Amino acid sequence: MSTELDPIPTEAPANTAAPANTGAPNPETPNTGAPNPASPTDASAGTSPAPSSGGPPADSSAPGQAAGQPGHAGLKKKNINGVVLVATMGALAFGFDTGVISGAIPFLKLPTADDGLALSPNMVGWVTSSLVLGAAFGGILSGGLADRNGRKKTLLVLAALFIIGALGTSLAPTAAVMVIFRFILGLAVGGASATVPVFIGELAPTHIRGTLVARNELTIVTGQLLAYTTNAVIANVFPGHPHAWRFMLVLCTLPALALFFGTFHLTESPRWLVSKGRRDDAEKVLWQLRHDDDVSEELNALEKHVQWTRREASTSFFDDLRVPWMRRITLIGIALAFLSQMTGVNSVMYYAPMILIDTGLGTNAALVATIGNGVVAVCSVAFGSIVLLPRFRRRPMLLIGQIGVTCALALMGAMFTVIAPGPTRAYLVLAFMMLFLFFMQGFVAVIFWLMLAEIFPLRIRGKAMGLAVFANWMANFLVASLFPPLEAALGGNLFFIFAAINFATIFFYLKFIPETKGRSLEQLEEDFAMHRALPESP
Repeated sequence: MSTELDPIPTEAPANTAAPANTGAPNPETPNTGAPNPASPTDASAGTSPAPSSGGPPADSSAPGQAAGQPGHAGLKKKNINGVVLVATMGALAFGFDTGVISGAIPFLKLPTADDGLALSPNMVGWVTSSLVLGAAFGGILSGGLADRNGRKKTLLVLAALFIIGALGTSLAPTAAVMVIFRFILGLAVGGASATVPVFIGELAPTHIRGTLVARNELTIVTGQLLAYTTNAVIANVFPGHPHAWRFMLVLCTLPALALFFGTFHLTESPRWLVSKGRRDDAEKVLWQLRHDDDVSEELNALEKHVQWTRREASTSFFDDLRVPWMRRITLIGIALAFLSQMTGVNSVMYYAPMILIDTGLGTNAALVATIGNGVVAVCSVAFGSIVLLPRFRRRPMLLIGQIGVTCALALMGAMFTVIAPGPTRAYLVLAFMMLFLFFMQGFVAVIFWLMLAEIFPLRIRGKAMGLAVFANWMANFLVASLFPPLEAALGGNLFFIFAAINFATIFFYLKFIPETKGRSLEQLEEDFAMHRALPESP
């Protein structure tokens, strides 16, 4: 049975023997957030402990090779921004595929004689939610694939699924075939939502990790905006065209193709390479992605950390979850992912036209307003990731966003209660809907995806992220499937229920969410293990 990992011991002073590892942290050693210089003891069965000086074994302590040395022959430096751009093509496909269906549904409801699929209201629900359900399972399956075969190969598989799903939905002859290929698309969407932020987080230097990972969320909402816009363009350029919905859906192949071909030019995650014993390959990747030629310090820190985690290398994922601190951080990540969807954000993103029509707004005006929501979402994520994230800590941003979301939901509900149907209520609801999206996309969404990429331990990162993404998409499925009947029964009062759920979420975040800014992924993991509890925000 797995036992809890001992923390990495503190290095002894010069000319003093290092103390024996007692299995408990030294309470007199302050947690400065700096990397722990000492190497792990008893790193794995059959492996000798590292020297007490904290350096790596003699045969792996050579500094990183400079440009021009044999190990780097034929290699060129890569711009980290270009690598992240390719990776986020998965997020762009994610956003496009989740947004495009809103414009296709009116055409899919047409009779088969008019080249529609004659979707009934129930089949509309199945077509919409089949992607969400597939995404839940895609998150779990991709986690194991990413841990076993690497992040790069996983992205290649996901790109192939995106292409197959997009072509299948655009050519679907029946509603049943549409549901099947939407489910396949969902596998790719869920896999991308689990893999892309982790991949970027593992590639990025600590000082810009937050900004780079936040580009994942920015690209998702950009994909949704592009979908809303191309839907509107196709509907107006080809009015009444029987194949309009097929044109809309086939465009989903474009970001998928960009991801597929771009993946061949990506590097693998250096952290994953070190975890698989491929030190030389990891050194080459770090050399390509960092400005400095000497990457030995970062590489040695990664290797020491992996040696430390290998003390329990023979255990399974479920054995790892018996370790109290690993179980706790995994459950917190799952809860964070689930609660982010219980804000009701996708009730707004999927059903905004329906909500606005219920306020008294005309159909055409409601469709235009949906594009407006997409614009607000993109601008909010850009503001949160570019302006706020570099300046503020993660935890306060999450809490501010959650408070703002709660207030906006309550105000939306109030508009339905105190103002009669008509333009005044419609535009006030639209205003508070955009306020909701500002706090949700600019604060909560930016931080929640970033934290999921940061908090899980390396050896279970892929699987734990998969579980969190599964929880996120199952919550999405619940909201997407239950919102229409609940809205029909309760009207605007439904937003008061969302507000109450989100009010309670504020207290969960206050008690359990850690601060992660300014520490490497290895420092975070060591801190969680050493203290057996989550650190409080400064």
